Amino acid sequence: MSVRHLLKASDLTKEEFLHVLELGKEFKADPSKHSDALKQKTLLMLFAKPSLRTRVSFETGMTMLGGHAIYYSVKDSPLGKKETIEDTAKVLSRMVDVVMARLNLRKTMGDLAKHSTIPTINALDDFAHPCQMLADMMTIYEKRGSFDGLKMAFCGDCHNNVTYDLMRSAALLGFEMRVAGPEGEEFEPEKEVLEECAELCKVSGGKVIYTHDAVEAVKDCEFVYADSWMSYHISPEEEAERKTKFMPYQITRELLSHAA
Repeated sequence: MSVRHLLKASDLTKEEFLHVLELGKEFKADPSKHSDALKQKTLLMLFAKPSLRTRVSFETGMTMLGGHAIYYSVKDSPLGKKETIEDTAKVLSRMVDVVMARLNLRKTMGDLAKHSTIPTINALDDFAHPCQMLADMMTIYEKRGSFDGLKMAFCGDCHNNVTYDLMRSAALLGFEMRVAGPEGEEFEPEKEVLEECAELCKVSGGKVIYTHDAVEAVKDCEFVYADSWMSYHISPEEEAERKTKFMPYQITRELLSHAA
């Protein structure tokens, strides 16, 4: 088999995505059942951005599956100074079984995967956040039982990794996802993502809608999703302007009154 990487939610097929959710439910019900699934396997966790949930969940997961996780911070590494990402990928491929990376840029993530002969898992870059999607979709799956007929909304910054993978997940799994945010190129989904979702929807029967109207987005939706307006890369000088732009998309009681 050729090596598989998980760089965005749509790198999985619909069947694979649902299979992971079923495995997750099974593991939660009886963790001991898979306690040696990754015995003698090592995960290298490469972090360029700080994290609480990502690091702790991956380390705990590896331990519970019988494997071992190594935390490695980019700021303490020779990456970008003495070594390129290609060098790093080749070295890690000889020493560990899988790499998880939380990086700033999709290009860096893509180069890491391209030069790795072991699986690479994207734990966040500026283009996707597939592990976040698996976790969030599992919550919905546990509460609802299926994605059939689901209507879901996202309000906030539509020009970011979480929004992109929410859209991809809906398009892949075949439900309706509405995203609402301010006008302006810096807040709107990239054309590449919209086009990918349109192609996926042709197969799945899903629907991805982009609007500037928060009420239109949440109307009759079962789930409403939001994210921080202040990502790590946002400078303090930009914060006041962003708050003004995003206030109409704040999740309030009034806005939720339009949801299901």
